[in-house]
Amino acid sequence: MPPGAVLRKAGHMGGVVVTPDERVVVQSLDTHVPGLDAVVGGGLPEYSFNLIAGGPGAGKTTLAQQIAFGSARAGRTVLYFTVLGEPTLKMLRYQRQFTFFDSAMVGSEVEFVNLSNEALESGPAAVLERVVGEVERAKPRIVVVDSFRSVARSAGLPSAAGITLDHFLQKLAVQLTTWEVTSFLIGEYAEGDTQNPVFTVADGVLWLSQVTDRNSVVRKLHVVKMRGRAPMPGLHTFRITNGGIEVFPRIPVQQTPRVPQFGGRHGTGVPGLDEIMGGGIPIGDVVMIAGPSGSGKTTFATQFVAEGARSGESVVAAVFEEYPEEYLARARARGQGLDDVVASGQVRLIYLRPLDLSVDETLSELLEAVMKSGATRVVIDSLSGFEVALAPAFREDFRESLYRLVGALTAAGVTVLLTAETVGGYSDLGMTSDRVFFVADDVIVQRYVEIGGRLQKVLNIVKMRGSEHSKEFNTYEVGASGAMIRGPLLGYRGIVTSTPDLRLGSAHVERSGLTAPETKVLDALIRLGVVSGATLARSMDLPEEQCAAALARLVALGYATKDESTQLVRAVSS
Repeated sequence: MPPGAVLRKAGHMGGVVVTPDERVVVQSLDTHVPGLDAVVGGGLPEYSFNLIAGGPGAGKTTLAQQIAFGSARAGRTVLYFTVLGEPTLKMLRYQRQFTFFDSAMVGSEVEFVNLSNEALESGPAAVLERVVGEVERAKPRIVVVDSFRSVARSAGLPSAAGITLDHFLQKLAVQLTTWEVTSFLIGEYAEGDTQNPVFTVADGVLWLSQVTDRNSVVRKLHVVKMRGRAPMPGLHTFRITNGGIEVFPRIPVQQTPRVPQFGGRHGTGVPGLDEIMGGGIPIGDVVMIAGPSGSGKTTFATQFVAEGARSGESVVAAVFEEYPEEYLARARARGQGLDDVVASGQVRLIYLRPLDLSVDETLSELLEAVMKSGATRVVIDSLSGFEVALAPAFREDFRESLYRLVGALTAAGVTVLLTAETVGGYSDLGMTSDRVFFVADDVIVQRYVEIGGRLQKVLNIVKMRGSEHSKEFNTYEVGASGAMIRGPLLGYRGIVTSTPDLRLGSAHVERSGLTAPETKVLDALIRLGVVSGATLARSMDLPEEQCAAALARLVALGYATKDESTQLVRAVSS
């Protein structure tokens, strides 16, 4: 075709003249199904012919009726053909249980036409003739044919003039594409049926399926085809609730532009932790606190939440391992009362303990809470509980799903704190099923070590991207007022073995210039980290005067330092 020639489009384009350099703008129709517009690439193309396929019970009719009633509310009349072996009223009796169903629209904005008699008595030609006649009479904007294929076959639909059922469906599909209507054909198809000619004729193909894994059933939607659109790839989870179908896009829609971060830090709320992290958590980072059961992960996370509330920030916390009432009671017991800020909505608790969750559902709820509240901090406590709460079908892809979840949250500009349970020794920091530390910018590992016949909690900062931080093992305590960092664990080797030994020269022997009692005080100070003289005296069961005198000698000889403002002392690393 020579340059400058024109193309004349016929059919429902209404004879629109289009030059080769112009683009035909196809209007998009809302599906009125939460999440589906994003999945299909921005809505369904107007005047498109769409196939809704899947097995029995997949949700095909519910999806079609939700689209139909939503379209009717938007001012588009609907003609809904049923080819069922049961009365239309029986189908409507069940569909009207959904909140999207409006009985007042039936017979006017949404007209139902039953084709059972034509299908069973007269054959395909009569069915096609009735469909054409009804469309020309009603002049609808939306046409649905439900669910012809499986029901007609099971009822023994006769063929006429050599027209087989598949041939008839192909003719029906071609007829639907010639009208200025957006149409839907519903059918039960198996995976191998995609070679059927009707799939070629269709402009859009939505495939609904149910995945069964042990005792869990998960519903998924796949946009096999959507002409003129760029649908989201992959399988997308959906649920059927009282409100109908809700789709959870596998790739969440970025509702606002990505929020850039230009420095700044969040306080953790844990005394001493900000200092060893170089001033707190960089805004926009993902922090993971990992440790064994009982090491204080939830306490650290709760203090992070409380600190955000004290700073006037909005916070979202997703809890998987305990009920919200238990979570609030535990926070109250640690001196981090959150009841008032939860009641006011400044802190939003999301309880996600039930089983058979999908990552996409979780992400949808978290993002909605973040957007509504303007949250700057998000806590997920814990990843271990989250993994267990997932349906088995999603656990295999937990790493990939977690990466998507974290990426979507950080794109919203929030700082994310995750807690995770570790198993095994220090050299095996794996989760119960897979390694997930790669998603974090900052990793804090908690652990127990045995010193002097008792367990001591220590932590170290494994990594902080783009920030200086302490490289030492720091002791910490979890008490009635919460968690606090005590100071570095000095004078020991083999800490990662959980049974560290005093380094050579650190045993209970006289050191240069020290008496035996002063050496014992120094060893105790090394074990406890940063403490007050009174605390050190109580731990050694010494009179405070005697302990104070020993500390003065240790400071004078350079074995210890004392902060005059806080009166806290610590040993000097040798």
